[in-house]
Amino acid sequence: MIPSMKKNGALLALFGLASAGLVALTFQGTKDKIAEQQRLQLLATLDQIIPAEGYDNALHDSCKALTSPQYLGSPAPQQAFVATEQGEPVAVAIEATAPDGYNGDIHIIVGVSWSGEILGVRTLSHNETPGLGDWIETRRSDWVSSFEGYRLETATDSRFAVKRDGGDFDQFTGATITPRAFVGAVKNALIYFDRNKESILLAPGCGETL
Repeated sequence: MIPSMKKNGALLALFGLASAGLVALTFQGTKDKIAEQQRLQLLATLDQIIPAEGYDNALHDSCKALTSPQYLGSPAPQQAFVATEQGEPVAVAIEATAPDGYNGDIHIIVGVSWSGEILGVRTLSHNETPGLGDWIETRRSDWVSSFEGYRLETATDSRFAVKRDGGDFDQFTGATITPRAFVGAVKNALIYFDRNKESILLAPGCGETL
């Protein structure tokens, strides 16, 4: 009995090691592809929120690491991509997090001109309920385009709220928490930009925070 148990235990241990090795090899073989896909997706998103004809630098290479739990929604550094033309800043795409989504964090990116006009907003990732909260995705609706052209007048600008709360932005049928959180994250990102636009240029590069 005991020799048989030892044999089975050894077989299980070998199987576990083999499985772990296979997972490690699979990860090593796919991580570069995943990273490349993420890079291409980011490039496509940046092109959607900051018109390429408006700047002359390599936008994805101009990454700055910004940290503001209060306004960017996370204690971890958020990425910002500064668009320049002839060396002068003309726009920035700032990542932010809405920590109060219905099912957790909603990660967004806000494109804003250096004068403060929203150029575009996109959802990067979320866990909101399919069929309700996922209207923040462009494949489901054009709701995120309703931010374009807005400027933050003051930190208490009441337009940056869903209509149920007296603001300008539609809530979704059966789902108010998601758009409320999203609008709040956009507003906070704009407040951060308005108060820190010059220091953004002096922020460390994204790789420098690693």
